[in-house]
Amino acid sequence: MSKRTIVTMPGDGIGKTVLAEALKVLDAVGFDAEYVHADIGWEFWKKEGNPLPERTLDILEKHKIALFGAITSKPKSEAAKEIDPKLKDKGFVYYSPIVGLRQHFKLDICQRPCKTFKGNPLNFIRHGKGGTIEEPEVDVVVFRQNTEGLYGGVEWTDPPEHIYEALMTHPKFEKNFGWAPKDEVAVSTRIFTKKYSERIVRAAFEYAQKFGYKRVTLCEKPNVIRETSGMLLAICREMEKEYDGIRFDYTNIDAQMMWLTKNPEDYGIIIAGNMFGDIVSDGFAGLVGGLGFACSANIGEEVAIFEPTHGSAPKYEEYEPSIVNPIAMILSSCMMLDHIGEIEKAEKIRKAIAKVLAEGKVRAYDMLKLKGSPEVLKQGAASTKQMTEAIIASL
Repeated sequence: MSKRTIVTMPGDGIGKTVLAEALKVLDAVGFDAEYVHADIGWEFWKKEGNPLPERTLDILEKHKIALFGAITSKPKSEAAKEIDPKLKDKGFVYYSPIVGLRQHFKLDICQRPCKTFKGNPLNFIRHGKGGTIEEPEVDVVVFRQNTEGLYGGVEWTDPPEHIYEALMTHPKFEKNFGWAPKDEVAVSTRIFTKKYSERIVRAAFEYAQKFGYKRVTLCEKPNVIRETSGMLLAICREMEKEYDGIRFDYTNIDAQMMWLTKNPEDYGIIIAGNMFGDIVSDGFAGLVGGLGFACSANIGEEVAIFEPTHGSAPKYEEYEPSIVNPIAMILSSCMMLDHIGEIEKAEKIRKAIAKVLAEGKVRAYDMLKLKGSPEVLKQGAASTKQMTEAIIASL
């Protein structure tokens, strides 16, 4: 097999730190690749007025597979204050680069695995019968529609006249909002299409079949958001007929957030639109250790980008040595290995992580439930480097 070329986009803050650690683990497991750096993030917004430069899009277009660290993202009013003075008042508007990547390359399928590791002190526990303490085994993969819905970016404050007039043709808009002056109205749309709804549902059922999951659940709100949630539900109902042995059901997002702490072990694959998928995946991530363990994939028809779901946490970048937990980034690199067919190497890394966590000798500060500060190293927490070294030794 020829050497792979992987695009690396460290981004901002701790993204730079954890991506470097993940590459050490990939090297240790014997993954032979050439890594090509690509610029992304806050520094490029400030210097160039674009956090996602065209040259980065060109690199991704060529090489298709990328590992991404994290980015700092701020509201557009705050972003405008930090741009280079030479670029002010020249029409530059900040837009999230990861959302931009998803839209540009149509990375419509987001996978977010949420799986417990035995021995992780951050695992969810609950009271059982007779006052016992139970630690349910959670093994959920959230399939979140990535490019449509509320994050599609089709929105206005003080909408253009023709948009406002079109909205006024809907009787409920006229009745419930027609009283408000146009310049006091903000509109965000939730648009689903059949093509990309079918793609995410198909991907979820195929994944369930391939990896032996027996339950697929749609987590939406079809009783209220009847058209968009209703479209997803109708597609799921039709597609479930093709997959014998897989149970399909649906839940409402609000009820699901209650049930995920009552019986999280009962769920397998969850499908959701963009916003609800974001919510429910963070909820399940909290049951398996939080953002230090939350990995994800953004997959399109040609390009795929793998990233932890935590933010850039810029204050931690300044700590020397670093204290952040690199496991989410390392697990994201395992998802990349799965995607390109290096499943054996991915499983070796996951087993190494599981062994370190089960032994309990090396734990990041979040696993010790300490408040993040340089002092945690004196309190028994492992540094970022030590955690990586323990995983590599376990390999």
